[in-house]
Amino acid sequence: MTAEATKKYTPRLKEKYYSDIIPALMKRFNYKNIMEVPKLEKIVVHVTLGEAIQNIKLLDAAEKQLALITGQKPLITKAKKPLAAFKLKKGMPIGAKVTLRRERMYEFLDRLISLALPRIRDFRGLSKKSFDGRGNYAFGIKEQFIFPEIDYDKVEMIHGLDIIICTTAKTDEEALELLKQFGMPYRK
Repeated sequence: MTAEATKKYTPRLKEKYYSDIIPALMKRFNYKNIMEVPKLEKIVVHVTLGEAIQNIKLLDAAEKQLALITGQKPLITKAKKPLAAFKLKKGMPIGAKVTLRRERMYEFLDRLISLALPRIRDFRGLSKKSFDGRGNYAFGIKEQFIFPEIDYDKVEMIHGLDIIICTTAKTDEEALELLKQFGMPYRK
């Protein structure tokens, strides 16, 4: 094996972060130290299916699709409280989630920004109001079909995804600027 073949692959957005985004944010917010610059911590993608109470196979299909989209095996989430109105008992499986970090996080964000979001019908950009006050951004997607990994013919049920992008930013303004630098499309 050559030295080039053994070199570890670095995601495109990670290289962009170190070469372009850090200097831009240091200039914009007048940071004195490079460690003050906000960065991505993790991305959490989760699916909740209320229909999984009656048909557990729907949850299995959603779990496989989530694994295809993220490249990581999902964790099955269970109900914390019983709800008699929905015939939901404590401990019943109702969803799946994946927490992405490091390289997989950057790869997923790259595919989300460059491939998936532009495929949303009548897409005008994401809302700037979905920040939580501590620099984290959450949004939902109505259909899993926007990801090219999903085969339309093999899908049993259309479901949405919730995506939470966690950053080390202290304010929403810093987090917004960080995500804009990555190329996240926001409404004007």
